Amino acid sequence: MLALGLVLNTLGIGLSCWAIFALAVYALPFFVALSIGMTAFQSGASLIGALLIATAGGALTLVLGQVAVAIARSLALRIAIATAFAIPAAVAGYHVVFAVSQIGVPSLAWREVFACLGAVCIGVTSWTRLIVLAETRPFEPGRVVESPS
Repeated sequence: MLALGLVLNTLGIGLSCWAIFALAVYALPFFVALSIGMTAFQSGASLIGALLIATAGGALTLVLGQVAVAIARSLALRIAIATAFAIPAAVAGYHVVFAVSQIGVPSLAWREVFACLGAVCIGVTSWTRLIVLAETRPFEPGRVVESPS
């Protein structure tokens, strides 16, 4: 029974770490959706209406960010857009790692060190996921660009 508990705990921690890294890209759309939803609810929208508006706002933020990175020709603009998505992911990563490190790290200084390292790792992961997906291709109207294979 003890071995099963250790295996399941390890599996749960691994799944949590995977979820944190997989969801890091969605920190900015989530924050935008949360802000829009709270504003809509406080200004008189119903709970269902606020949820619908928040979902639409978050989805629109994600889609516009990915499309902007994909069609931007300037590398500086791509970096700026990806950084706008990576900073909230890094902040969220800092807080998640700081909270999780309270379980097994008694020293506040070491918790801060681990939280800062987690913020850097999660921010870089988010930034890389947005930058890597955008491949530079020449655009010429009326001409089909062949896929490299």
